[in-house]
Amino acid sequence: MLFVELTEKGYLHLPADLAQRYFPHDALVALVRADELWLLPTRGPAAGGLLLKQRNRQGDRSVLIWEVLPFDVRPGRLAAYWDDERGTLRIAIRDASARREC
Repeated sequence: MLFVELTEKGYLHLPADLAQRYFPHDALVALVRADELWLLPTRGPAAGGLLLKQRNRQGDRSVLIWEVLPFDVRPGRLAAYWDDERGTLRIAIRDASARREC
């Protein structure tokens, strides 16, 4: 299982390997669908969307995501998985069983 972290300041942190594998152009579109946040890769900044910023030397990435999220989503470590059929990273934002508090 994959995990990402939502910070109290509204940043979503992605591990380097996850970001490189699914978001090689460091750009994405974020959508909320029911109890999930969907991150769809784009083909770079010219395609629009949100930009992933490098957080550290290991290559972890971060994106400011709070404007997309519903007001009641709490920070913490969130379960995620890649949906091949839809080409999106799906992140559980309200499932308490999939959350691990930081």
